[in-house]
Amino acid sequence: MKVFYIIYQYLIAFPLLWILTMLTAITTIILFPWPNCKFINWVQKMWSRSFGWLLFLPVTITGKENIKPGQSYIFVANHQSMLDVWIIYGWLPVIFKWLMKAELRKVPFVGSACKAAGHVFVDRSSPMAAKRSLDEVEKALKNGICTVIFPEGTRTLDGQVGRFKRGAFQIALELNLPIIPISLTGCYEAMSVKSKYVTRHPIHMHIGEPITPDQFNREDPRETMDMVREIIIKNMRD
Repeated sequence: MKVFYIIYQYLIAFPLLWILTMLTAITTIILFPWPNCKFINWVQKMWSRSFGWLLFLPVTITGKENIKPGQSYIFVANHQSMLDVWIIYGWLPVIFKWLMKAELRKVPFVGSACKAAGHVFVDRSSPMAAKRSLDEVEKALKNGICTVIFPEGTRTLDGQVGRFKRGAFQIALELNLPIIPISLTGCYEAMSVKSKYVTRHPIHMHIGEPITPDQFNREDPRETMDMVREIIIKNMRD
């Protein structure tokens, strides 16, 4: 069955997902004046969920009750796999913007679609560029619009949660926004960084309780980072 599943991926699932990706990107670009409208958000979520459906990946979610409607959050997630992006995009029940490397703006078609969707390109080439990027983030994260950040910066090589970088926590401090930890399990087993194909495996996303700005240690951000990391690890085991 594993051989047939791999053949199915390359002959059917991946070509269909490529077509759906192009159609979603075109729709997003056409509707660029309304990046936060419910219809375009629905289109993007259905595109993301199609990865789970076409690859027969069972996806479950807990903790949606921890999200207060109309509140903007910084979601912080562990990074297990390429699948993380589609799982979060498809099943996280909020409108949110990715924070992306400025270099991705230059990728043909992808950069245009991401810009049309309102995702924020972060430029760290100079202090002035970084300040402009933060201003863009502040403009985007209002009226319940959120962002999701992988603080490890890259996918795990062994399934363990790596050391966190400061970016997400600095933004939360600057904008005085609560952080919600997201714990992903099963994505690594389904497609690790070295995998060339997907292995069918249950995937679970747990949305943790908000960590409010008054809980941050402003004098020692590392303490807050370690606290959030431990919560993510704990919720992966529960």
